[in-house]
Amino acid sequence: MKFSLPPALVKRYLQSHSWIGLAMAAVLYLVCISGTVTVFARYLDRWEQPDVQEFTQIDTAILNNVYRDLVEQTPDLAGDVLVMLPREGIPRASLVSSQGAWLLNQDGSRGKVLASPWTNMLISLHDHLHLPATWGMIVVSITGVLMTALIVSGFLSHPGIFRDAFHFRQGVSPRLQQTDLHNRLSVWAAPFHLIIAVSGAYFGVAVLMNAIIASAFFGGDDEARLAEVFGGPPTLEQEVVPVNISRALATLEEIVPEADPFYVTIEDANSPSQYMLIGAHHTDRLIYAEQYRFDQNGDYIDNVGYTDGPVGRQAIFSVFRVHFGHFGGLPVMLLYGFLGIALCVVCVSGVNIWLNKRKHKDVINDIWPGFVWGVPVAILGSALISLLSGLSAVSAFWLLLALSTLFGLVIKTATITRRWLITASALLAGVLAAAHALVYGGDAFHGVALLINISLLVTGCLVIALMYLRKQR
Repeated sequence: MKFSLPPALVKRYLQSHSWIGLAMAAVLYLVCISGTVTVFARYLDRWEQPDVQEFTQIDTAILNNVYRDLVEQTPDLAGDVLVMLPREGIPRASLVSSQGAWLLNQDGSRGKVLASPWTNMLISLHDHLHLPATWGMIVVSITGVLMTALIVSGFLSHPGIFRDAFHFRQGVSPRLQQTDLHNRLSVWAAPFHLIIAVSGAYFGVAVLMNAIIASAFFGGDDEARLAEVFGGPPTLEQEVVPVNISRALATLEEIVPEADPFYVTIEDANSPSQYMLIGAHHTDRLIYAEQYRFDQNGDYIDNVGYTDGPVGRQAIFSVFRVHFGHFGGLPVMLLYGFLGIALCVVCVSGVNIWLNKRKHKDVINDIWPGFVWGVPVAILGSALISLLSGLSAVSAFWLLLALSTLFGLVIKTATITRRWLITASALLAGVLAAAHALVYGGDAFHGVALLINISLLVTGCLVIALMYLRKQR
């Protein structure tokens, strides 16, 4: 397939494609690689805390006791209280309030403090690059907008891109090899890339649009704007008693049997206006959850309307699952992981093409391979440091990334920098699995923990083997 555009226009599209890509290359790469890993966040959480009870069912009457115990221990409890219910895929329960966050045992007693610092580091890197949350989300969303522009301009600047979709040149220069790789992956994964770009752009752009919408349509009343999009809170005045979570869940099962509840939030807890909000999956919908509201006694009030409300409300609550591939189970997550790696390769190869086309070399040629191959080192190294020492995973990540980039600047030879940092990543993967087994003993050898540790070992061995075979050629 080939479409025709004037050569001068194609040239301008190619120039804009190059400059947009270069301007955001490093940020885009960080967002893409962290996003690829955080697709599996629900498993990484469990890997970080493997020594806790796991179960898929809990007696709902026990949940009433969990909340009563919290109120008795904290008479001045205020704000919201979140109870995460166990389910298939995430077989553990937790309690989160202003007083702290704990995992729950099946009998309702509190277990370990809920903590997954390394996974949270990756999530916050993807969401806002460890910048202040609001501004960081805006920066990340801008990368989504620019990524959309890159996809469109990439197609327009290569009229023969579909015709050459399966064309790889053999025995050519590194620049042409990188070009073929960049163009082929761009074509094959274009629908996925576009979905990720548009949905990623939404999160941060929404922050800006919310203020504009509140001012333009709600007279600056942000609460009215939130009520329109997410549903306003019910108006309740009642004598405060401990909420009846068990009755609310039983009522939900009666009125909406197809709903699969996975969390309960007590809004405005321990106040006359308190009510329960139950989030439930609907397997036939892409929405993150429908939210069903109950008063403190467990009597049904209404639902927010993510399954049957305005189309815009339904679409907004579907963005999260589409962006992270949290639908269709593990096969879809694995597909998202594979396509995410392809997106990372597209980001890196685009810069490599530009570097190979230049007739001169400068500091960018030295730091770029150190940065690119330093990110896996920083991800794995920060996990190891967090596991063994409890030090900040965020600080460890940026320190290791800075050292890797500096290493490239000192070595000044891309092939050597790449080889050493890839080797370091492979070794770190193996050491991380071994350290996890050392710290957690038998808990590291079953379930998700075992699966991730085996994956780390196999990946490390494969990388070393492939590097050895490539060197022998």
